[in-house]
Amino acid sequence: MRSRQAILFFSPAGRSVPDFVTTWVNGKGLPVVVVQQPAVVAERVLRALPTLVIVDADSAGAEGLELCARLKGDPYTAIVPFAAVTHRHATDVVRRWFAAGADEVITPLFEPGEQVGRLDALVTRAERDVAVNPSTRLPGTTEIEREIRRRMELGELFAVCYADLDHFKEFNDRYSYYDGDRVIYLLSRILHDVVTGMLGRRGFVGHIGGDDFVVLARTDEAEALAEGITRRFDDGIRALYDGVDRARGWIEAHDRRGKLRHFPFATVSIGIVNVPPGRFDGATAAARAAAEVKEVAKRQPGSAWAVDRRKS
Repeated sequence: MRSRQAILFFSPAGRSVPDFVTTWVNGKGLPVVVVQQPAVVAERVLRALPTLVIVDADSAGAEGLELCARLKGDPYTAIVPFAAVTHRHATDVVRRWFAAGADEVITPLFEPGEQVGRLDALVTRAERDVAVNPSTRLPGTTEIEREIRRRMELGELFAVCYADLDHFKEFNDRYSYYDGDRVIYLLSRILHDVVTGMLGRRGFVGHIGGDDFVVLARTDEAEALAEGITRRFDDGIRALYDGVDRARGWIEAHDRRGKLRHFPFATVSIGIVNVPPGRFDGATAAARAAAEVKEVAKRQPGSAWAVDRRKS
């Protein structure tokens, strides 16, 4: 999750911060900085990624709409939530702000309590969007580390399962990066479906990036989970190969030395590390250990998993 920074209130007229914003900020430890020049807002957003940008729509007018469109048109600054506040409700004004890219438009149509609630929901949505992997919509590295750390702090006995693909490069070389994305998406759905089906809320699935994933489960459930994942993946992956390759059971691609070779279908390898209280000094160390055990699984033929049962 992005660290909390200041809230920027852009008001060319230098108006005071709306009361409902002050109410919302109270107790959150978020300073509100009033800015009157759009260039200063853009500079601050680029430099610090504030928690929220609020615009006084009544005084900002066209330059506010232009600022909104510019910030939302840049992938780097687009992640910062943007809210326009106006003292009168006019449908055409609301539509113009949404068309410019605003994430929320707050008018007197909403009572103060709802106005506060909308700001809460806006920031929560933005933080959730930043925390997930954009290609699979699974929690990303920040959320993975936080969840491992949470379970450690609770003293839970759990397992970190590190999964990635084998012969994935050869698949990309034989087909395309687009088809490779389909393989990654297939694995993400299998991980999600198997973990949800077997563990419900006890499980957790995160996407580090590329073809690397992390699954958290109770220690006594991890191997059954790995068995279900590998079986489902082997059943599903064949559909992503063309008829000729499916019929012969292998693909032809160049190895790292440029030599044309036959390669088996893509498989998945999973490394499982038990995490009893006190074994690791942090989430990163636990995940790294699982990644190392995954290399043991990779030495086995086909989709496989390996378990490190050491307690220290």
